Amino acid sequence: MAHQLRTAFTKYNKGMALAAATSTVTAFSLLSQKSPSAKCDDEILHSASYPWDHLGLLSSYDCGALRRGFQVYRQVCATCHSIERIHYRELVGVTHTTAELIEMASEVDVVDGPNDEGEMFERPAKLTDPLPSPYQNEEQGRLANGGALPPDLTLMVKARHAGQDYLFSLLTGYCDPPAGKDILPGLYYNPYFPGGAIAMPPPLNDDGVEYEDGTVATISQQARDVVQFLNWCAEPEADSRKKDALTYICVLGFTALVSGYYKRFRWSSFKTRSISYVK
Repeated sequence: MAHQLRTAFTKYNKGMALAAATSTVTAFSLLSQKSPSAKCDDEILHSASYPWDHLGLLSSYDCGALRRGFQVYRQVCATCHSIERIHYRELVGVTHTTAELIEMASEVDVVDGPNDEGEMFERPAKLTDPLPSPYQNEEQGRLANGGALPPDLTLMVKARHAGQDYLFSLLTGYCDPPAGKDILPGLYYNPYFPGGAIAMPPPLNDDGVEYEDGTVATISQQARDVVQFLNWCAEPEADSRKKDALTYICVLGFTALVSGYYKRFRWSSFKTRSISYVK
């Protein structure tokens, strides 16, 4: 009986050690994997892998970069693209203060109603309103862009393969077409866009915006800032999710230690006793 118990506990401890070792090796392999280089084929140039500080396990968004990215969106991207799933109130404490956002929202008129007479009316926007769309409906957007509808950017980082890397490469990748590549009128060559021909003209220019904090507004700087802002739009809960995950890991680790100690305390008498059989 004692030999069977000892054998069972030995196998159990070996299994736990093997599982812990496997988990450790897997975690280190994920953290130490190399960034893939840019690849290309006959149809599209795949974006390179860029370092994004906010993607670290314990990293958070840079509020300065988010504020600059929101400025780039308002002054450049908002002329064609919308972010309909983000409200002004969600930007409080992230890009601007409450007073700044109230003043910013009051500059926009939104359609509300109906009123007591059954008619729609316009009023200044409030913090509870979503960011305004440049077009009233889809048909108006297509008419203003030659039949192409500019997509909503709220979830664009998640909707594209290699999210941030693809958007950064797309915004900074405009160039002249190679020899033999014909581009139709009204289209622009971008090797990172499928097919190479994109209807969106190059949106960014050096010093295209004037940052409030004095940062030099190069094309790459504007692209990096607006991509980080779009990443926040797609995952505004990322920082709180990381905090919660760290809390859960600490609690589970403490629970594992207490459980292990209790297990050894509870079963120590059975593992150390000696049973003798006398004929």
